[in-house]
Amino acid sequence: MKLPAGGHGSPVLWNDKVFVTCETPEPAGGILMALSVSDGRVLWQKQYQLTAYRSHSDNSYATSTPVVDAERVYVLWQTSNETIIAGLDHNGRELWQRTLPGINSRFGPGTSPMLFDDIVVFTHEQWEGGKGKQSSWIALDRLTGETRWTTKRNNKQISYSTPCVYSPEGREPELVFASEAHGISGVDPHTGKVIWELDSALPARVVSSPVIAGDLLIGACGKGGAGIQLSAVRPGSPDNPGQASLAYKCTGKTAPYVPTSIAKDGMLFTFHDQGDVSCLRIETGQVLWSERPGGGFYGSPVWVNGLLYCINRQGEVLILKAAPTYELLAVNPLGEKSQATPAVAGGKMYLRTYSHLISIGGE
Repeated sequence: MKLPAGGHGSPVLWNDKVFVTCETPEPAGGILMALSVSDGRVLWQKQYQLTAYRSHSDNSYATSTPVVDAERVYVLWQTSNETIIAGLDHNGRELWQRTLPGINSRFGPGTSPMLFDDIVVFTHEQWEGGKGKQSSWIALDRLTGETRWTTKRNNKQISYSTPCVYSPEGREPELVFASEAHGISGVDPHTGKVIWELDSALPARVVSSPVIAGDLLIGACGKGGAGIQLSAVRPGSPDNPGQASLAYKCTGKTAPYVPTSIAKDGMLFTFHDQGDVSCLRIETGQVLWSERPGGGFYGSPVWVNGLLYCINRQGEVLILKAAPTYELLAVNPLGEKSQATPAVAGGKMYLRTYSHLISIGGE
């Protein structure tokens, strides 16, 4: 399916619809689309006008990935002048829209929202050279878009990371954020209060999202197109926030930058911008293997039935065995560059290149 314009956001699905974003560079804007999972037919599309801004050549107005629940889809657009976040029903009717200040960044924004219970959460961070704007983490009411909480943060390099949910045994769930300014943090999802924080965990720009790996929280950072450090953190608690500590760190080619790692069966699989793919023991950081199967990566891997699927920047789908020994099973070209992560549902896989959405598998 050829899309009306390009973009880097990954597809998301709910039942019979797949949602994806596109950019319109001239005039500056973004499009949120819903397509039928059965035949790729466009069911509806909603266009947003944005203020033009200068960004990195690998960025786009449609870098953010939308997030979806049973009733709504939520989309985030950020420029240097404005932040627009909206909630729509699955038929494309906009239920609410908020416009907040823009983002100051050297390379342009590119964060994505996430959901927890009845809130939509996203980061709103500012570059430290950013003209007096305040960094914050924000939660909005899913139904109305009203602000539930705002947590002020320090300005440094903005984080492109999407928070995740950590559910420690015997305690309430926490939101985990990763950033250069504050390292790895655990946050109360109901109030936005920082429960614990290891601000030294990530000494460079953060693009990838944190990973829950058993009792460890994994984050990574980098600069200049290469990973600098992967950090495994033992989290603190409300009773002892200072308990958070660094379990271990990895540097060099096993430390990813843009792609988010994946943890499974006691192993951590990392995909590097420059093309290295590594398998580590989660508990110790021991490298079991590190190979270069082909191409560099911006998109993140997914795990399906014991296999890892990841699209490299050249638009090839690499399939590797998710095992303590290296085995490359296939390399399948899609015919166009890609920076997106595959989505899997209903026995099908959805692959996004810059200007196409491809569905494979199923009957």
